[in-house]
Amino acid sequence: MNKDFYVNHQIVFLDYLQKEKNFSPHTLRAYRSDLRLFFSFLSDRKIDAVDHSAITQFLAALYRYGLDRRSIARKLSTLKSFFKVLVKLHHTNDNPAALVRSPKTKKHLPGFLTFSQIEEGLTIDDPRDRAIIEVLYSCGLRASELVGLNLTDIDLDRQDVRVRGKGSKERIVPIGAIARQAIRHYLESRSSSSTALFVNLRGGRLTTRSLQRIVRKYLIRVARIAGTNPHILRHTFATHLLERGADLRAVQELLGHSSLSTVQIYTHLTTKRLKEIYRQAHPRAE
Repeated sequence: MNKDFYVNHQIVFLDYLQKEKNFSPHTLRAYRSDLRLFFSFLSDRKIDAVDHSAITQFLAALYRYGLDRRSIARKLSTLKSFFKVLVKLHHTNDNPAALVRSPKTKKHLPGFLTFSQIEEGLTIDDPRDRAIIEVLYSCGLRASELVGLNLTDIDLDRQDVRVRGKGSKERIVPIGAIARQAIRHYLESRSSSSTALFVNLRGGRLTTRSLQRIVRKYLIRVARIAGTNPHILRHTFATHLLERGADLRAVQELLGHSSLSTVQIYTHLTTKRLKEIYRQAHPRAE
């Protein structure tokens, strides 16, 4: 198939991701940027046929430009998704990226906070900010899931939270006593009539950008810059559960991951931690 056909079908792909998969604006921008880069490359090289060769040439150029393997793998993943969706929607029968291998990347072990860091980081006077960080740590939520919570999603009597995850998939997660107490304290001090659980100073729903600033404000006291993103609390939630004997599949359900393999990375993390403890504690470890 020629390049112009695919260029003209970008909107079909992006509309599908937005309407059917409920992808965030940030994710859609990333997909759009990757596709724009690919088609610009084809135009610059005067490549009209979009096939296996065109895609491998594109990846080779990215290597030469110095992109890391993880970034290249993500761009290839965008192309694979693009062609797969067009086939699914019967716009074409061809998927030129189907047989292109993704570059091998090193497994990235997510960082996490120790329990003492959590206790220190949660020394917060502001009721809303305290409730936000307590809920992130208690429920293991993504940033988008937290800002998407409504008042009706929290059931303090049943001690659970209804969460809308990726692809509009809903799950129910338990919420701990300290987080419930923090929410009660926050709601008593709140005056907004918004249906959103967490609101900004103007009374509107909190944004993910504002959430990132709030989390960094408190975690910067106990962690380096890399450890002050809201996602660090999700990693910490999973790691602390596994370190205390939680079942891997249970953690998978709590995190809202569709694949168990996505959660297995945490087992590497906890094994590494156990080895450190062993080396420090066992008299014949060294």
